[in-house]
Amino acid sequence: MDSNSKKAIRNIEDEDYIPNLSYDSVIFGFNGEQLKILILEYHNTGLFALPGGFVKRHESLDDAVKRGVLERTGLDKIYFEQFHTFGSLTRSDSDVMKRILLGNSFDLDTNKWMLDRFISVAYYALINYDKVTLKPDLLSDSINWYAIDELPPLMMDHEKMVDKALNVLRNNIEKKLVGMNLLPSKFTMKQLQQVYEAILGENLRRTTFQRRILGMNILERHEKLYQGKAHKAPYLYSFK
Repeated sequence: MDSNSKKAIRNIEDEDYIPNLSYDSVIFGFNGEQLKILILEYHNTGLFALPGGFVKRHESLDDAVKRGVLERTGLDKIYFEQFHTFGSLTRSDSDVMKRILLGNSFDLDTNKWMLDRFISVAYYALINYDKVTLKPDLLSDSINWYAIDELPPLMMDHEKMVDKALNVLRNNIEKKLVGMNLLPSKFTMKQLQQVYEAILGENLRRTTFQRRILGMNILERHEKLYQGKAHKAPYLYSFK
C-alpha cells in the first residue's frame, strides 16, 4: 500500500462519524438498452456490496450520500431519493465488518465502532452509466455495473435493499419522471419506452404506451430526428 493510501486510511479512522448510522445507495444505471446496478467488491474479502458509507457529525445525511456518489462516479448533479430505513436487529454482522477491516489492514481496536449495530438509510439514484467513469473507493478492489438479473451475492441485507428500491422505482415511475435522469435532454418516444420497459421488466405495446404518455401532458414535442428515410423519422420530445 502506498503512502498516500495509508494517509487516506488514517484520515478515515480519525474522522468523527455519527455512531450506529450508515447509508447505502442503490444506483440504477441505464444506457438506452439495459438497466444495471452499481456494485463494489471489498479488498481481499470476496464480499460484494452496494456503495455506502458513514455520516460525519457536521454533515447532513443527504450531503453524505452525495459525497459517496460523487467519489465513486464523479457526478454531482443527479436525482436521488431516500426510500427506506433498514433497522433489523439481525442486519448488522460484526464478522463481515471484521473481514472488511482486516482485509484492508485496519486496526480492530481503533475502528471497533464499525463492528457495532448500524441502522442504514437507503437511497436510490438514477444515472446514464455510459457517462460515468467509475472509481473504486479506498476499501474496494473494484466497482462495476451489473445487470439486475446478474447480480453477485450481496452481503448482509443488501439484496433486500435492491428488491425494495426496484419496487419503489416501479411504483413511482410516472410520479418521479425517472426518464429525466436516464435520457438525453431530447429523446424519441422509442427511447422513453425502452426506459419504462427496462425498469418494469416487461414489454409494452407501442401504441398503448404512446397514447398513455401523451395523455399525461408531460412531454413537449420538437423537430423530427432524421437518420434514415425521411418519412419514418420520429419526433423528438423533452419533459416539460
